[in-house]
Amino acid sequence: MQCIYGSRNWAPNKILGTSPQFLLVRHCDDLQEGEPFTEQDVRSAAGVCVVGPTIVRELFEQQSPIGKVIRVRDVGLKVVGVLSPKGPTIFGRDQDDVILAPWTTVKFRLSHARLQETNQSAAAASSSSLDKVNTLSQIYPNQQVQLYPQAVAAQLADTPLPVRFNDLDTIYVSARSAPEVALAIRQIKQLLRERHRLRDEEPDDFRMWDITEMSEALSSTTTLMSNLLLCVALISLAVGGVGIMNIMLVSVTERTREIGLRMAVGARARDILHQFLMEAVVLCLFGGAVGILLGRGGSTAIHALLRWPTRPSLAAVIAAVAVSVTTGIVFGYYPAWKASRLDPIDALRYE
Repeated sequence: MQCIYGSRNWAPNKILGTSPQFLLVRHCDDLQEGEPFTEQDVRSAAGVCVVGPTIVRELFEQQSPIGKVIRVRDVGLKVVGVLSPKGPTIFGRDQDDVILAPWTTVKFRLSHARLQETNQSAAAASSSSLDKVNTLSQIYPNQQVQLYPQAVAAQLADTPLPVRFNDLDTIYVSARSAPEVALAIRQIKQLLRERHRLRDEEPDDFRMWDITEMSEALSSTTTLMSNLLLCVALISLAVGGVGIMNIMLVSVTERTREIGLRMAVGARARDILHQFLMEAVVLCLFGGAVGILLGRGGSTAIHALLRWPTRPSLAAVIAAVAVSVTTGIVFGYYPAWKASRLDPIDALRYE
């Protein structure tokens, strides 16, 4: 649904019909401005709403929206509060692009739904689509267009819908503490089965999601991807280190006479070792600096083109420098040691 205020309009990600307790359960009760709607607003289906910061930016141009009325499907909704900014989710969805209103207002005034006492699944199962013709040619304009054939009773019996009450889509529940989440789930499941009059052998006609389990599953997936990327990075680091070692070995071979001359004028073996070791470290540091610049440039380009938020990490830069120095020391030590072990007389004779 599009929301209109003055000459500006915006289609939010979500227009959610809910109760005042939703703000408490979802930890949104600390409003940035204004106050939430009340239970009286729910009972009277009042035209009030609470908006997110994105709605304020797009419709009101950062001005205070309190007391102003936005139009949604020719229904006026008075803004009584503004949610505190929460930013995007882990999937990139904007949590601030939302409008919260009393569920009665959304259901009966915006969606134009009528109060029904019958079960949606039972009503759908009682009607068969075998004697109905799927056509867009309607005699009366108030008839609902059926784009797809309705499922027959056998199909509904094979795939029952977990819908029992047509007034609620989702119920959010918050436990008092993390250790009580599992107990709350068991109690809610037992209560719902009792209210739905389900026998012990019957399956649940509802679904329950634990956000903690979803977070743990996502965290395990993220950990797996991080480990895979770490393995790829280690392989790339090993390949780069071997390349550094080969370059330093070639440098030692080409500069054999220089090494012999330095030893002849008094340079010790550790001086030669330090010289080539420092060259390997400087070479790796140069490569690390180029990588840091490319990474920062790529993130800046993503922010400019896709508008994704990016933030430089000082820890990552320090880690990159440390890895570069370590690579130079580990893979440059053997060429430097080989150069320090050369015989000065043989080195001077080398052509």
